[in-house]
Amino acid sequence: MLVTMSIDYHIYKRWTPWIVLITLGLLVVVLFAGADINGAVRWIRLGPLSFQPSELAKYVVVLYLALLIDQRKGKIKKFAEGTIFYLAIAGVFALLILLEKNLSITAIVMMVAFVMILAGGAKISHLLSLIPMGLAAGMGLIFIESYRLKRLTSFLNPWADTSGDSYQLIQSLYALGSGGLFGVGLGNSRQKALFMPEPHNDFIFAIIGEELGLIGCIFIICLFIFIAIKGTSIAVKARDNYGYLLAIGIISVISIQAIINIAVVTGSMPVTGVPMPLISYGGTSLVFNLSAIGILLNISRQGKEEELN
Repeated sequence: MLVTMSIDYHIYKRWTPWIVLITLGLLVVVLFAGADINGAVRWIRLGPLSFQPSELAKYVVVLYLALLIDQRKGKIKKFAEGTIFYLAIAGVFALLILLEKNLSITAIVMMVAFVMILAGGAKISHLLSLIPMGLAAGMGLIFIESYRLKRLTSFLNPWADTSGDSYQLIQSLYALGSGGLFGVGLGNSRQKALFMPEPHNDFIFAIIGEELGLIGCIFIICLFIFIAIKGTSIAVKARDNYGYLLAIGIISVISIQAIINIAVVTGSMPVTGVPMPLISYGGTSLVFNLSAIGILLNISRQGKEEELN
C-alpha cells in the first residue's frame, strides 16, 4: 500500500497494456498448470507460496476499463461501441476465470465493469436492457453445474441437509445467533474451535458476530460503508476522469465483495466462496486490496493538490 500510494497513478496508463497481457497469460497458465487447493484449481504455486491470478484480474479489469473509457470518451454513449465493447473486454477476463469454475469472481468482474461503465457516462437504458440477459446467463451457469445447483438448493432449504452442503451455512447462523448483542468475547468462539471448518476464510464475519456480537458486526459494516463513502468522495474530487474511473472501480471491487460476503454469511444468498476484503485470511487478496487502496490514496493526494493550486 505504501508503495502504490507513492506512485503517480498516471504511470499505470503506460503499463496497463503489458499488465493486461501478463494477467491474461497467468489466467491461461492456471488452467493447465494450476495447483489444486481444497478441490479448486485456481492457484499458481511459487515455491512455498501460492498465487491466485483471478484476484489480480479484478483490479486489472479496473485499470484497463479506466484507460479505455478515458481514451474513448466519445464512444461511451453508444451501445455497440460503448457499453457492449467495454462489457466484452471485461467478459474476456470473466470467461477465463469462469473456466476455473470460479463463478463468484466472474460475477464480480462483470458487476464492477457494469458500475464503471455507468459511472463513465453510458446510457442507463443501454445497461438496463442487458440485465435480463445477464440474469439468465447467471442462472444458466448455475444449472449446468451440479455443485452450484446444490448450493442453490441448500440456500433455499438449508435445514434439509444440515451435515452436507448446508453445514457451513448452518454453523455460520449458529455463530451469529450465539453472539447476541455483545458476543462471547474475543477468542472465545466455540464454532471456530469445534464446528466450522476454516473459519478464518470466507466465514470470518460469522466468527466476528459470535465473538463481538451484533455490535461488532455493525462496526465492521460501518467500516465498509465509510470506505465506500470516502472512496466515492475521492473519485468525485479526482483531478481527471481517469482518476475518477480508477477510484470508482477500486471502491466497486471492495464494496461488492463485502456485500456478497456478508450476504452469504447471514444466509441472504447462496454460498459463493467470496472472502471478506481486508479481513479474511488470504495473502493474494490482501496484497491486491491494500495495493488498490494505495492507488486510491494517491488519487486522493493528487486531487487535494489540484484543489490547493
